[in-house]
Amino acid sequence: MRRTTLASVLYVLLVFVSGVAVGGFAYRLYATNQVVAAKPDDYLRKYLDEMHQRLSLSGDQMTQLSNILGTTKTRFHDVKVKWDKEAKRLREPEMKAIHEDQIRQINGILSPQQKGEYEKLRVEREQQRQKANASKPPMPPGD
Repeated sequence: MRRTTLASVLYVLLVFVSGVAVGGFAYRLYATNQVVAAKPDDYLRKYLDEMHQRLSLSGDQMTQLSNILGTTKTRFHDVKVKWDKEAKRLREPEMKAIHEDQIRQINGILSPQQKGEYEKLRVEREQQRQKANASKPPMPPGD
């Protein structure tokens, strides 16, 4: 009888330890797969840093670039508010026009050497965007 009690205790202990191990593994798996969305301000700061480094922008150019990006952000927001979710495709031409205007304004503050590097940067970002969009599943109709 003593042997069966010992065996029972060992089985219960084994089940408990197994549960702790599986729970720890599942928690680690869950914690490492969480997606943290980047905040718009973080993206803006990263973009400004990249532009400053790659284009060797002066302080005046950085101020002008910040103003251009701030204006563009406001204009994008105004268009998004104006068009409801169902009309997303209808707002695309206006959004594209705002983006093209931003590019034109940025090119206006750059030197010829900086313009070449800016064009390379834009091509790289467009390739990254296309690659990211290609890996996304298509959105259902109405979204």
